[in-house]
Amino acid sequence: MTTKTHFREIEGRSGGYYGLLALLVIGIGLGIIASLLKGTYGHYITGMDNQIVWGLPHVFAIFLIVAASGALNVASIASVFGRKLYKPLAPLSGLLAITLLAGGLAILVLDLGRPDRLIVAMTYYNFKSIFAWNIFLYTGFMAIVLVYLWFLMERRMNRYSTPVGYVAFVWRLILTTGTGSIFGFLVARETYDAAILAPLFIALSFSLGMAVFILTLMAACRWTNRPLGDVLIGRLKNLMGVFVAAVLYFVAVYHVTNLYATRLHDVEAFMLLHGGIYPLLFWFGFILLGSLLPLLMVFHPAWSKSRAMIASAAGLVIVGGMAQLYVIIIGGQAYPLDMFPGYDVSSTFFDGVVMAYTPSMVEFMLGIGGVALAFFLVVVALKFLRFLPENLSDEKIDPHHGGTQRSEGTETAAAGA
Repeated sequence: MTTKTHFREIEGRSGGYYGLLALLVIGIGLGIIASLLKGTYGHYITGMDNQIVWGLPHVFAIFLIVAASGALNVASIASVFGRKLYKPLAPLSGLLAITLLAGGLAILVLDLGRPDRLIVAMTYYNFKSIFAWNIFLYTGFMAIVLVYLWFLMERRMNRYSTPVGYVAFVWRLILTTGTGSIFGFLVARETYDAAILAPLFIALSFSLGMAVFILTLMAACRWTNRPLGDVLIGRLKNLMGVFVAAVLYFVAVYHVTNLYATRLHDVEAFMLLHGGIYPLLFWFGFILLGSLLPLLMVFHPAWSKSRAMIASAAGLVIVGGMAQLYVIIIGGQAYPLDMFPGYDVSSTFFDGVVMAYTPSMVEFMLGIGGVALAFFLVVVALKFLRFLPENLSDEKIDPHHGGTQRSEGTETAAAGA
């Protein structure tokens, strides 16, 4: 049984803290400048056009939204599945879920060019559109997690945290299903029209959210000189490894299923072999750097004991997730629409032509701005609110860590349920 955990704000008075804040403010400024430029000149200054309407900013936005759902996984393991070892991490887990979602939604709003158009989307609903559903899913998720954090951090409300934790757990699964269904419901795009994209995005959220959480926790404890034991790090990196393997499984099923259908052979050849940047990002970025190498690093008998290796593995998982999202989102649009199955189509409107896409600097700036906003909120919140435990050493969180260890298999299965 774990001992009582004490939470304390960080001091936030060092030069390093203010330097980090300044860096994040600069990143937010880049995003604002990008939004102003797009609002002034239109999407003409981006690499997007009327064929590829979702570009690099959408890759950043969906990465942050998906990672927000997965970041709450640690809190779910504690509250829903009763793993007390993870309970001290629940407030930070909830904080990351809110800030990552805020950063992702900020990118989507600012990408409109005219953010005031969001009012139309929020007042006129087409419930046959998955986008209308997601407005409720995103706002509902943020509200539920805010209540969850309140119940966690207010002693008088602690007894209600578990029921709200259940609601948050179910809601985040629905949210990520909705995000994956944005693509799974688009029957016009051959690379999108697949029901398995919903569970694929759920698995991807688990791996990306865990990677972001591990890096944030390690950085926060290191920069504030707070003890962080090997027990927690070992459990978290093992969970991340299992989630990475789950993503690989769903990606394999997705492509094998497509290869089984003769009509999809051409699009699979494009995505996996001769599609230019997309096969390169898939095989080198996602499979090798983002999946196989991190799995080796977190499960290797010697490497898995190194904090630097664990942090590097988490960073590579993030890189691989971004590569996979780029392939899914942009590669799926680059491949030409199959207007008349069984026939070759060509016209002056680029029918039957693979569309080229090169992200502009404005798109990079907007994506960086969303990420900077998410972590700016984290850094400020840690200074003024008690999200971070004072001590996460092995002796503090698990006094019996030197004895018989509980099986991690149950925790892994529960987290991926």
